Parts: sequence; structure tokens; C-alpha cells
Amino acid sequence: MAQFEAGSSDYQQCGRGGVLTKMGRVEGLDAQHVIQVTVGSTHSIALTQAHEVLTWGRNDKGQLGRGDVPPENQGTPKLVKSLAVRSVLQVSCGSDHTVVLTSEGMIFTWGSNAYGQLGLGKGAPPYQNLPELVSCLKGIPVLQVAAGANHTFILSRSGAVYGWGRNSFGQLGLNTTEDCYQPQQCRSLRNQRIKYVCCGENHTACLTKDGRVFTFGAGSYGQLGHSSNNNETLPKQVIELSGSEVSQITCGRGHTLAYVPKSGRLYAFGLGGSGQLGISSTENKNSPVCVPRPFAAGTGPLSSHSSMQVDNQGPELRVRCIHGGGDQSFVIADDADKCASDDFRLKDPTRQILTLSKGRIEMLRPLGALDTPSHELTDELDKIFSNASCLNGSFLLPNDEHYGSSSKKHGVDMNAVRTFFQDLSTISNIITMQHISTDIEQHLIPMLPVSPPDVEALRLYLMLPECHLFDQPKLYNSIICPFAKNLLSLDKVALKVFDCWWPSNQPSFFNRLVVIYKQCIQYLLQLPDTVNPLEVTKRETGLLTSFEMLQKLNQMNEANNQIIPYHTFYVPELKDKVNISLDYINWLQQSTNRIKMGGVTIQGTYLCNYPFLFDGPTKSVLLQTDAQIQMQRAGDDATRHNLMGLFSGFAMSGQHFDLVNPYFILSVTRQNLLQDTLRQLQGKRSEHFKKPLKVIFENEEAVDQGGVRKEFFMFFIRDVMDPKYGVFKINDESNLQWFNYWTFEEPCMFGMIGIVCGLAIYNYTIIDLHFPLALYKKLLKKPVTLDDLKELMPTVGRSLQTLLDYDGDDIEEVFHLTFEYFEEQYGETRSVELVSGGANQLVNKSNKQDYVHLYVDYVLNKSVIAQFNAF
Repeated sequence: MAQFEAGSSDYQQCGRGGVLTKMGRVEGLDAQHVIQVTVGSTHSIALTQAHEVLTWGRNDKGQLGRGDVPPENQGTPKLVKSLAVRSVLQVSCGSDHTVVLTSEGMIFTWGSNAYGQLGLGKGAPPYQNLPELVSCLKGIPVLQVAAGANHTFILSRSGAVYGWGRNSFGQLGLNTTEDCYQPQQCRSLRNQRIKYVCCGENHTACLTKDGRVFTFGAGSYGQLGHSSNNNETLPKQVIELSGSEVSQITCGRGHTLAYVPKSGRLYAFGLGGSGQLGISSTENKNSPVCVPRPFAAGTGPLSSHSSMQVDNQGPELRVRCIHGGGDQSFVIADDADKCASDDFRLKDPTRQILTLSKGRIEMLRPLGALDTPSHELTDELDKIFSNASCLNGSFLLPNDEHYGSSSKKHGVDMNAVRTFFQDLSTISNIITMQHISTDIEQHLIPMLPVSPPDVEALRLYLMLPECHLFDQPKLYNSIICPFAKNLLSLDKVALKVFDCWWPSNQPSFFNRLVVIYKQCIQYLLQLPDTVNPLEVTKRETGLLTSFEMLQKLNQMNEANNQIIPYHTFYVPELKDKVNISLDYINWLQQSTNRIKMGGVTIQGTYLCNYPFLFDGPTKSVLLQTDAQIQMQRAGDDATRHNLMGLFSGFAMSGQHFDLVNPYFILSVTRQNLLQDTLRQLQGKRSEHFKKPLKVIFENEEAVDQGGVRKEFFMFFIRDVMDPKYGVFKINDESNLQWFNYWTFEEPCMFGMIGIVCGLAIYNYTIIDLHFPLALYKKLLKKPVTLDDLKELMPTVGRSLQTLLDYDGDDIEEVFHLTFEYFEEQYGETRSVELVSGGANQLVNKSNKQDYVHLYVDYVLNKSVIAQFNAF
């Protein structure tokens, strides 16, 4: 395909010398199939179908990106060799700089950096004569690149707009006029669903999905179209175009064009001194004016009421695409019945970064286990699984629902992710699987940044655990735990994003994460002992990382009212592989700990820092160990007291001295067991209860070796929990007990009962208590919910759920409820207002949630606050 150029060629930017008044062939491109040409002020760039970049022209500021080029070679198009290993998709030129996008989502820049337009940071040199990676954008799935004279923009796949470089007129849209040396997000455009960006010399224009136009930057010529010549430092919609759906925009040096396909109208505004507005005038226009030319509408002939000047001679034309030069405008048009208008909001898939899709699975499926995949397929998969940008741009929600991604909205179709990786796990080709594993291990995970540039760069943390490689705990050291270390090392802002993202997914995705790291622990625990220092370090790191990852997940699980059941975190194998009692003792003493686990001894680690991993039997061991320690201390204190008394002045002088019993003795009668027990508990201090308990039944000779104590607790609990006693009541439907808030007993009675229950647990005695889960949640200071009321009072709970589920507007007529609680006790019915004036406040559609919340709060909290606090 031949390339022709004309115009000034003082610096050989036309590929020929002198001022050229006629179009001429750029001979150095004869052998190339060029798909894009872009020019700066004195240099030119061509992008070929082979995705290679060729440059020619001036090079005093590194514009050619080929290093130091001798003057005699600057006018000949030559390959940018440092990009030869890349597949370049897009290129855009500023006055003296260039920005390109590669297939793996990388952004490279070169040329002048006088205003920071290369995005390399404030300490970067004034120019760069070789392509340099804009590393701070790694992970962003880039959709488009664009360059102004001295500023640069990229657009992400979910509509995030980043700009950097010169900003003296506000052309970066950051509400400031300070130059930026690194990419900065234009946050005011985040939720506008931007689809296309173009730049003038000192202004910028953006096109949204629904065809609105935003402009900002220099406005002295009216190029912003806001009916004024003011500069704008924040993006502002071109109101006069708001009634039209624009599909194409382009910027010249100081003017802007916008095309509306439905009406076939082309609008222009800004600098008109060279006639670049096409309106038969050289006046500047600060609001959109229609270019008088007979262009047909995009869906049919030009409407009869068009205000454009129509030349009826010749075939009717339709705009294919528009382009802006420095002080020129170009329209490519063709016969209306032969062409359709381009839509800059739609992207050519061949010019977009690589992503994962179902189609790649279909390409892999025919391959046998030992077949060699094509080089092209292998190369694409290597790029995708080695680069975060490609993964972050994959599996986005359809219909542009991923636009406006934030800490509350990740924009990923997680079901599509799971389906893809499940399908991938069925591929038998060994070479492909080895490549994917190596890519993730050696290229992807090690390069993940601690401080990602945006939430879009975090999506892979949601997707990657769905990969089948995470089902193989033997890969704990190469993939699974390094992934967790990277995640846990993210800065606080990035890590906090997952506090919203993970709970927003279906519980099965969160559950998978927990299972992955539990499997790692279980795998490491079953490994044989080793003395190999390298292996010891690997296992130690693997265990600690798995513990920390599960701790993060558990914290999130609890903060979100248990996304999955708490017992999902249990690792029963721990009690068989680790001396839990010793770990607890060391944890209490905070000594330098060495625990043996998984065939290695881990220094300075306490499993008791991760109690959520312990199942019931393991926690029972901890309770017994703690009780033994406290009993031992209490016994030691008593012995010490007695010895000091015996050898003190009291004993020597014959004065009376009370010995302290190392046991807590309860002497009761079977006939008055409750009264005797409660009487003896009154006035006792907490240190008494820490001693080992011995029970004596008066007038009986049995010595308490545990059996008497067990019998005592059995009779006490049986009697005190009897509804006839009036302290607790039993729900007939659930058979669960709850505090009787109509009891005549003082709160101190509940305190004594609580002490007896505590003594039973403390002295290793199992007692039969029928409390709902709500009691234990309240003891742990966790909020109770409607689900807890459903467990205690099933019928009432279901009725309240029915109220919540009812979507009609006639709740008052159907349910006839007021903000009151009714209960019958001792043959008497009483009502309690849940809010002030609740007897006169009807429950309706807008306040039913408040009613249910207040109802649950009253039954489980407020009505029993005195009894529970004493208990």
C-alpha cells in the first residue's frame, strides 16, 4: 500500500526534502502495509499491519524513538527496533512526543518531556529518544491513547480517563493549571461512560456512550463550544449539542468538529481564521455551527427540513469519518448508498488489547495432550497470562455495565470467569498448561504493584483464584501463596476495596478462596518432616501466608454478617499436628515461641492468633488448658498465702490465722439445692471461682472426684431452667429457652445462674442448656437479627419475614399492625410501644423495615437487658 505526503519537509518529515506542493510517494514505505499514519509538528509515524512502528523526520528531542539517528538517516522511515518485540495497536503524536499502546496493554512514550507529557515522573529527563514504559499505568486495561500538543491521554475499557503533561489551560480536566508529570485520573468523568477522547493543541474533547460531548482546556478561540471564550479546567458538556447523539468528534489545533449521524449534520466551533470551520467565513465561533454541506443522515437520506445548504448536483454523500489537522478539517465521504458512517464509540477489535474469552477455549479444545499449539495462539496466551492489563480487561459485564467501576462495583462477570476457567481445566494440552502456569508464576504475580493505579487494576485478584491451578495445593510456593502475599501487601486504600467487592459476589466465590487456603494448610500439615533449610523456609512462609490470608477473609466474613458459615474456616487437622495447649501457654506468656507444624518448626508464631481456625474439640482443649492454668494459679496463691501465714509473726505469737482452702467448696442439701447454692455464691469474689470446685452433699459420705460435681450441675440446671421457677421461659415451638422478663426474681438471681453455668464449663462439666444462638452472639457483642428471632420464635419470625417480603401498597389493610409489641403472661396481655406514640403509628411499606428491626431489638435486647447484663 503506497503512502503519499505533501507540505513542509524542512526536517524530512514527508520522507523527502524541501517544500512539497504536490503529493508524493513516501518511498521508504513501499514494502509496508500501513494502517495508520500520525504526525507531529516535525516528525511522522506509520503503524503497519504487522503492528510495527516506523518513524521519520526531526529528532532533536528524540521524536523518532530510535536513539541517536544521523541526520542523513532521519528522513527515511525506519523501524523502532525496541518495539519490534511488541505488537503495537495504536499510536498518537503530539507536537514533539509520541504515545503507543501494545497488545499486552502497555503504554510506551518517547520524545519531548518538557511538560511531563511522557508520564515518566518529575525527575525524568527533558526528552527520551527511546520508547519508555509508563510503568505507573500497569494493570489498567487501556482502550485508547490520544495526544495533544504537549499533553497525553489514555482511556480505560471502563471509561476512566487519565491525562498528563502540559496543563496551563486546564486541558487535563483536573480543576488546576499545574502541569502533571505522571498520569492523573480525571475523576469528574468517571461515571460519564466516556467512549472516545481526542486532543487539540491545548484543549481536549470526550465523547460519551450516549453521544454527549464534554470539552475542557483552552477556550480563547471558542474551541470548547460553551458560547464563551473562557478556559475550562473541569470537563463541561457542550449544551448546544445535548439534543443530538454525536458519533464522531475530532480536534484541530484550535477548533473542534462533531458529527451527528441521525441528521447527517456536521458541527464545527473554535478558530476559523484559515477557514477550517467550513462555514464560508473566517470568523471564530464559540458555539457549534452547522457546516453547510449536503451530507445524508446515517440511517437514510437527508431530511427535508435540514438547515444545511444543499447542492442537489451529483450523488448524495454520507460522512464516513472526520479528521482535524492543525488549521484544517477533513471529511471522508462517499455515496450515501455505498457507505455507512463510522462510530468512534465503537472500537476495532483488531486494535484492542488481548483478553480472555470463550473463543480461546474453542481454539484449544481440538489440541491433543502432546500436540504443539500454533505460535500465534501460544504467544497470545503468554501475553494475556503474563500481563495484568489483559486479565483486568477480560470478562467485563455486558452492555457496558462495567462502566463507572469503583470500590463498590468491580464490573466483572464472575460467572463468566468461573465458566472459562472450568472449561480451561478440561484442556488436555500439556504445553499450553505449562505455559499458563509459568506465565502466572514468573511474570504476572511478581510484577503486581503494591499500589495499583485504580480499582480496574484490582480485578485480577477476583478472577485469578478461579483458575484451576489454585486447586492444586502443591503449587502453594509458586502461585497460591505468592498471590496471597501480593494481595495482603497492597496499600490500605487498595486492600479496602475488597471489603466491598468480595461480599458483593455470590458466597460461592468467597467460599472458594477460603477452601483454597485451607487446602494449603492441610497439605503442608501432612508433609513429612524435613531438615532441608530451603524447604523449611518454604513451608514456614506457606503456612504463615495461608494463616494471614484466612484471617483477612475471616475478618471480612464477620464484618458482613457471615457471608459463609463461620465453621467453614475450621481446620480440624491442627489439633492433631500441633500441641495446642503449649501454644496457648506460650501465647499467654508472649514468649519466643517455636511451634512444630507441617514437618517444620516455626519461630515466633502463635496459632492462638488465629482462633477462627479452631473447631469445637480444639476450642475445648483451649478452654481446659485455660481452666487448668487458672486453677493452678489459684492453688499456688492459696498455698503461698498459707505458707507465709505459718511462718509469719501470727503463727509464732500464737495468734489465730485462717488458712485458705485451695478448693472452692459448695456444701448443699438435695432438698434446698437452689437456695443453698445461691446463698453460698453471694458475696464471693471472682478469685474464689477460679479455684477447682468441689461439691459436698450434706449428710452424704461421697467424695467429689467429679461425679458428685456432675450430679450437682445436672440437678441445678434442671431446676433453675424449669419454667415453673419463672426465671426462664420455653418456646413451645422451638423448645429453646429465653429470659423471662416478667419474672419476679431480681437481676442478681440471673447473675448467680450465670456464675453456675460458668463454673460448670470451667470445671469441665457438660451441662444441658437450650439457649438459641442469639445468646452466644450477645455474649460476643455481635448484633442479633431476624434470623435469630426465627430460631427462637419460628412462627413470629416467619410472620415478620412475610411482612418484609410483601410488596403491595396496602400493608396497612392487610396486616393491621402498629408499632407495638404484645405478650400474654399470667393470663394478662400487655402492649409495649416500640417507639414513642407507636400505638397510633401504622406499619406501612416505607417503615416496615424499621418495625421489624425494632421488634427484634425489643424481644432479644431491650426487654431482657437487666437479666442478660446480670447473667
